[in-house]
Amino acid sequence: MSCIAKQTINGISVGLERMPDAELVLLRAALDAEMRKRKIAFSVGAVGEQLAIEHFYKTPGLPKLHAAQRGTKNVDANSRDGERYSIKTVCHAKKTGTIYPDSNDRDKQLFEHVIIVKLAEDWSLESIHQLAWNDFVKVRSWDKRMNAWYVAISKRTLGAAQLICQSPGKQSGNATAA
Repeated sequence: MSCIAKQTINGISVGLERMPDAELVLLRAALDAEMRKRKIAFSVGAVGEQLAIEHFYKTPGLPKLHAAQRGTKNVDANSRDGERYSIKTVCHAKKTGTIYPDSNDRDKQLFEHVIIVKLAEDWSLESIHQLAWNDFVKVRSWDKRMNAWYVAISKRTLGAAQLICQSPGKQSGNATAA
């Protein structure tokens, strides 16, 4: 939710800007607890994974994806054909989260595709992009501090990627020049 004077959510008028800080924190804690209880995704990454898997599943011509087993390193979804997908979600970020290399072979292929999900500030879907492994290798960067790969959200990267979808009225051109 963006910071505006009032917003209506399912018919409920919300004016968070006038809520005292302590009450806002308690509201957030209660909301987080209820979402955990209901097993509702509420991190940027989890929301992006869910949106990508749903989009691929319902779109003719795209592989039907299902979530990978929890804890699977670098793989968030699998296709019916056995291809592995790493899903990275960004929300006003200039780079994706990390992709950890194999401990014995830094260049070992870890998946067949990287899906980049771009979310707007309100977590609505802006776009979905896909890089094949070979394209990922061409655009990836090394994070020395994390000892892992990442992908910069740049014109170069998005130009190498296949645009899977773009929400109407959303511009995916927020990329910085590379």
